[in-house]
Amino acid sequence: MEKQTAIGALAALAQETRLDVFRLLVQAGHEGLPAGSVGEALGLPSATLSFHLKELKSAGLICCERAGRSRIYSPDFDMVNDLLAFLSRNCCQGFGHREKGE
Repeated sequence: MEKQTAIGALAALAQETRLDVFRLLVQAGHEGLPAGSVGEALGLPSATLSFHLKELKSAGLICCERAGRSRIYSPDFDMVNDLLAFLSRNCCQGFGHREKGE
């Protein structure tokens, strides 16, 4: 993963409502949720929800598929795994590693 991609994803998650939306979609798993269900669960008006879904989608963190008249949103778990791998690369190789309480 490129550094700029990681920065974009982290920036998208660094907002309370988007983080709530993303966490709800992660809980829903690969099947995802219709936009209306996300808005209802979080008490978000549709215009607000659309804005935040667009930001998460632009950052590559979520996917959208049409199912009839609904749009189903789900996490892009490949992207999430790439982001976690990027963040944890070179982790715990002795540099600055300390046990709790030290």
